[in-house]
Amino acid sequence: MNTLRRISALVGLATILYTASSAASADEPDASLQGDHVCTRCHDETESRPVLAIYKTAHGVKADSRTPGCQTCHGPSTAHVTNPEGSSTRPLVDVDFNPRGSTAPELQAQTCLTCHEAGQRVHWVGSEHNRSGLVCTSCHEIHTHSDRVLSKLSQPDVCFTCHTTQRAQFHRMSTHPVIAGEMACSDCHNPHGSVGPKLMMKNSVNETCYTCHAERRGPFLWEHSPVTEDCTNCHTPHGSNNGPLLKARTPWLCQECHTSDHSGPMNSGANLPNGNATTIQGLLPLGNQAPRSQMNGRNCLSCHALIHGSNHPAGARFSK
Repeated sequence: MNTLRRISALVGLATILYTASSAASADEPDASLQGDHVCTRCHDETESRPVLAIYKTAHGVKADSRTPGCQTCHGPSTAHVTNPEGSSTRPLVDVDFNPRGSTAPELQAQTCLTCHEAGQRVHWVGSEHNRSGLVCTSCHEIHTHSDRVLSKLSQPDVCFTCHTTQRAQFHRMSTHPVIAGEMACSDCHNPHGSVGPKLMMKNSVNETCYTCHAERRGPFLWEHSPVTEDCTNCHTPHGSNNGPLLKARTPWLCQECHTSDHSGPMNSGANLPNGNATTIQGLLPLGNQAPRSQMNGRNCLSCHALIHGSNHPAGARFSK
């Protein structure tokens, strides 16, 4: 009886393989449901990791002729299907999608790029993630109808698996609303590669920031050179304990560049240990024993409010 069952199973498998092979050309894998049945007859709902959920995704919509099948991505995998040696552990599929799988990362990536090379993925080869040995399945889940990396709410958790420093920064007082799910890491970074620094979506940090902060773009009649050079000269984009996302509090942040401003006898003495501090009218010095202006609670932005640039004819000092 067992022999008959085994023969029947082999005949059924042979029929499936023959039907699948006749449905596809010698050079083209069978992406039809019948071709998939070679795999799903074993990899069914009993799998510890769901497989059939792929038919709830764009990879399983058979009404679209572009939709791949199991063989399209994993290869014919004849040895895996037939198990010619009859071993208890079948040989692996031709293309094993696993960060630690037997298939080389380059082949895994190239299999995906066969369809997904256009758009944001043209710079994958040679990108930072590619050089770090990551593969598509390091971040993406294919056999699921809800890929966590494609949702703004869950994407940060995927990125934070490696980027632990940024995870901590996003829990500081002033941050972009990434944890709240209003933004995602991919709004600023292109994980598949970029011509800009730090995998920026645009060619530079400033261009990326201007995508949302268009009012800072300019051009202005009076430009502030560190602003036009790089927003991160003053801001730390992942989070800061100084608002708004400043690398340090003012006036200390300003004094990283402006080391001699306001050092005259009629100015605030912001940079001299025993400098003069002026009255509210700015006319009468209070004497050399006055405390430094930082200790008086003063702020450069109280006067120089248009620090990102000014179009006012008298705005060379970015005043209000």
